[in-house]
Amino acid sequence: MHVLLVEDDPLIADYITKGLRESGHAVEHAANGIDGLHLATHEKYDALILDRMLPGMDGLQLLRQLRVTGHSTPTLVLSSLGDVEQRVEGLRGGADDYLAKPFSFVELVARLEGLLRRQSQQSGALTKLRVGDLEMDLLKRSVRRGDTVIDLQPREFRLLEYLMRHADQVVTRTMLLEAVWDYHFDPQTNVIDVHVSRLRQKIDRDREKPLLHTVRGAGYLLGLRA
Repeated sequence: MHVLLVEDDPLIADYITKGLRESGHAVEHAANGIDGLHLATHEKYDALILDRMLPGMDGLQLLRQLRVTGHSTPTLVLSSLGDVEQRVEGLRGGADDYLAKPFSFVELVARLEGLLRRQSQQSGALTKLRVGDLEMDLLKRSVRRGDTVIDLQPREFRLLEYLMRHADQVVTRTMLLEAVWDYHFDPQTNVIDVHVSRLRQKIDRDREKPLLHTVRGAGYLLGLRA
């Protein structure tokens, strides 16, 4: 899941960002409404988390502008204003859900997953990825190859999801660094090689037809090859 978090409190922003990344999600953060609106209108996200009280532009004002221009990204509004009138105003302003501060991180994740599940059911969006006999359930966050359940760490799940979404295409190291690690620079480490090696062991071990291939000098490719 690729999430945009618009939150001006650095402690809350760090708490949410760290937790979501540890859960295997990609997160971008904006500290004010103006930057948040720019990112939301120029990038594609699976979900938005908006603080209601933001510098530069109020969270509901930001959300209204997105809805007016046709953006339907599922949105969870966070606010210390948690009475009924405030929640109703937030929902009528375009929010899909409303969570009052303070909140539990587990509940925040559950609400995000609920938003995505409802959107998938309403729009018929893709909830499972398949490459050969390898299947990933995006809602249950489970992976199996044939009859074998494959246990993946959060980062491995993100890596495999990206590769499966680009099946039969060469994926470069730069693409993986940006999409899976949120790096926009080369850290000069072998972090990708290590994770690809672990992933290959899990999905291709003892298999007659491997799926994950190294394309020398270019990157990696997930798919069946002759």
